[in-house]
Order: sequence, then structure tokens, then C-alpha cells
Amino acid sequence: MTALTLSTAAAPGLRADAIVIGVAKGAKGPVVAPGAEAVDQAYDGKLAGVLETLGASGAEGELTKLPAPAGFKAPLLVAVGLGAEPDAEDDEPGFDAETLRRAAGTAARALAGRKKAAFALPVDGPGAIEAIGEGALLGAYSFDAYKENGGAKGARAKNGKAPLAEAALLGGKPRDAAHKGAVARAVAVSEELNRARDLVNTPPNDLNPQAFAQIVQAAAKEHGLKVQVLDEKALTKGGYGGILGVGGGSASAPRLVKVAYTHPNAERHLAFVGKGITYDSGGISLKPAGHNETMKCDMAGAAAVFAAVVAAARLGLEANVTGWLALAENMPSGSAVRPGDVLRMYSGKTVEVLNTDAEGRLVLADALWAASLEEPDAIVDVATLTGAMMVALGTRTLGVMANDDAFRTTVYEAAEEVGEPAWPMPMPEHLAKGLESQVADMTNVGERWGGGLLAGVFLREFVGEGIAWAHLDIAGPAFNEGGPFGYTPKGGTGTAVRTLVRLAELTAEGDLG
Repeated sequence: MTALTLSTAAAPGLRADAIVIGVAKGAKGPVVAPGAEAVDQAYDGKLAGVLETLGASGAEGELTKLPAPAGFKAPLLVAVGLGAEPDAEDDEPGFDAETLRRAAGTAARALAGRKKAAFALPVDGPGAIEAIGEGALLGAYSFDAYKENGGAKGARAKNGKAPLAEAALLGGKPRDAAHKGAVARAVAVSEELNRARDLVNTPPNDLNPQAFAQIVQAAAKEHGLKVQVLDEKALTKGGYGGILGVGGGSASAPRLVKVAYTHPNAERHLAFVGKGITYDSGGISLKPAGHNETMKCDMAGAAAVFAAVVAAARLGLEANVTGWLALAENMPSGSAVRPGDVLRMYSGKTVEVLNTDAEGRLVLADALWAASLEEPDAIVDVATLTGAMMVALGTRTLGVMANDDAFRTTVYEAAEEVGEPAWPMPMPEHLAKGLESQVADMTNVGERWGGGLLAGVFLREFVGEGIAWAHLDIAGPAFNEGGPFGYTPKGGTGTAVRTLVRLAELTAEGDLG
């Protein structure tokens, strides 16, 4: 993991492999952003002109490399675009946190193989420090465990480069409590988000439900969390028909994992529920060719929940935070659930399975009911649930549904605050009719149109009465099949971790709604 430090050193005298500065898109050309004054001075105030000559415009994500000025101990200057220059007349004229986060991530990715980089981006307080720190740590992420000479220690992989070893944030004050706190939060959240990325990227032959549960147990021991693992025998005894039905076709038996962080001064309890399909073939309703290759990512919801609970513990939040991971592998075999089968769920409801590829809602239903029995103040589930949500919102935006409009707004605003694009979605009552069954209490699928919304309507039936609940469908942004951008790598993204952590903080502060 990249080290994150604060430095009061001036850029010219800092020993580093590179200095990162920001450049904005001004009305008449590129503008050197605050934080790089000493660098601009070394160019006699003409750095913007030099960058423009090299083709830089200041557009967001743009990267320009050039030799550092004479006298600098760092040999390389990296100018990263910040987008439009802020309006000085705005109430908050500085660059927003997400802009800084993406810029730092872009630079950190470009500096793979370097030992140390100094980030001289605009810093106007702890919020900027945290954003730059997060961006650098997330942008430097690399998953090399399965490459020759790779591994968890970040060694150089064959034909590749090790992640940036250290990011020094200029403008921060190492002895300032607020600045140190910003770094500590950035490190805790980023390391746990990267843990979620690692889990999503791990091949399914190494990450089955049992292996996932063992990873949670190890982390729980390290961070003082309580963990309970229900194996197939306990699930059968307890009547968890949804999880057992989905996992019945696999040689790897399912698990329901409860991991809990408690604080002695906590007055509120927040529960997270994550879909953890370690591989989704579609079951008997087999996915067509071309739709299987990335299905190791179908446990991204459980990974996010797990990471968020650990992050809450590391941050010492004054809230009780419980994660429920519904883990199963959805495979076709002689013991697999069939279209037409009826499952009796943990809540007692019966569900007629019409499509075995709509399996995520079945495992979530059991976990939601288990979470509800503890009567938390609120429940948030996270799942790569429907392709329909991707059709509606694309590959970078998560959908938010809830049984309470005010709570849905709280969750949506939390996601936007931390830089995770989200959009509030409805759950029209008329869609419930599509879940009617002639032989059971309900079906697991209904009409095609509004399929992402219908999934939310289904899940709502398994939330305890009077409990605020929200559903995050992260099918689009959980796995990036395209090229990396900002602080987002190719592959697992860790989507929803930061939103869940922010919700846990709001719970501790009494502002969850």
C-alpha cells in the first residue's frame, strides 16, 4: 500500500521522484492552480505558457510531464488537469473534493514505478488533504497477486511497475490534529476500499463462499470485530431457503456471515447487507456466451459491506455497525434450483423461482430478514443486482431505492458527497402485481420493463416493519471493463464503500434521518 505523508517542505528542496501540480482551464488558456506557486516562480511566472506550448489546456484528467526547473531536487514535474477554473465570486470558490480526488488519482496512476511523489495540489483545509490523499491511494492501486513476481507486497510484476511507494502532501501540517485526522481517515477508508477491490478481482476458483468467510474471520480477529458464520448445516436448521436454494447447485456450499462492530457509547445501530455471489453462471437459466467472464464481480456488494464495517472499526465511530454477507455460488447441476421450484425463505414467505439468474434477490431476502430481526435503526443493502439498472443509469452511476423518501435522499446525498455518482429511483406500487404467483406467495421475477425497480419492490417485502431501508444497485459501477480513469482502475472499483462509511458516520453523529 502506498504510504501517505504530510510535508511542509518547499517544492524546490524536496527530495522526490516527481512533483505533482494542478492546472485549471481558464478563459484564456491554462492557469496554474494554487499550491504550485514555488514551481511557477521558478519559471519566472510563465509556467502556464510553457504548459500551453506543450499542449496542455487544463481539462480534467489531462496529464503533462516536463523536466523540473533547474535547482529542484525532484527531476520531474507532472501537471494534472483540474477542469474549469473556479469562479472567484462563488461562495466556495476553491476546487471541490472530487476534482482533487480524481486529479491525485490520475497522477498516482501515471507515477507507477516511482518511490516518492510530492503532491502540490490546492490545499485549503483538512477536506482537501483527505481528498488528495484518497485520490493518491486509490489511484496507486494495483492487483498483481496472480502475475509473475507480483504479490500483496506490491513487488514489480512481469512487464509491469510497482505502485507509487509514497505520496507526500505539500501544504499539510504534520502536527495539526485536523490535518493528521484527515490523513488517518483517508488511509483507513482507502485501504479498506482497496481490500474490496482485491476481493472483487480475486478469481472465483480461489474465492468461494468458504474462502470469503475465512477472510472475514481473519480480519475480524485483527480489528476486534465479532463474527458469526452460518454454514450449510446451520442454514438448513435455520430455514434460510433463499441462500440454500441459490447455493444448492455448487460444490462450494453457501455461507451467511455476520460481522459486527460495536462501540461502548453507541446509541444507534446501522445494518449493511451485501450480495455475495462469488460466481454467477446464471444457474439453470444459464447466462449466454459473453456474459460470464466478469461474473466473479457478483460479490461486490458483500465486499463493500465487509470493507465498510472494518473501516468503521478503524475510525472508531460511535455507532454499532453490522454487516451481513450472503455468500453463495450460482451454478447449474443436478442439485441446482430449477425454474418452477418454490423456496421457503427465512422470513417464512414462499417464492416461486421463475428465473434462476435472478438469484441475488433470493440471498439478499434471507439476509435482510436476519438483519431486520435485530431491529436496527436502518438497513442498507448493496448488490450488483440488475442489468436493467445499467440500462437506466450506465456504468458509472448507482441506483438508490428506499422505503422512505427522506432516507433515500439521505443515502443519495451521502453518495454524492463522497464522490460516488448516484441517482434516486422509484419503486412504483403497480409493479408488485407482476410478482404474483399462482402457487406461492410471490415470484422472483415479473415483467421485463422496470426490472431494476421491480427488484427493489421484491426486496422490500423482506424488510422488517418500521425499519428504514435503502437498496443500492451497483451493477454498473462495481466493475470497470474499460480503461482506468481518475482514481478508478480497470476491474473491481470498490463502489459503495465510501457511501456506506459516510452513512456510518452520519449514524454516529445522529444525522442519519
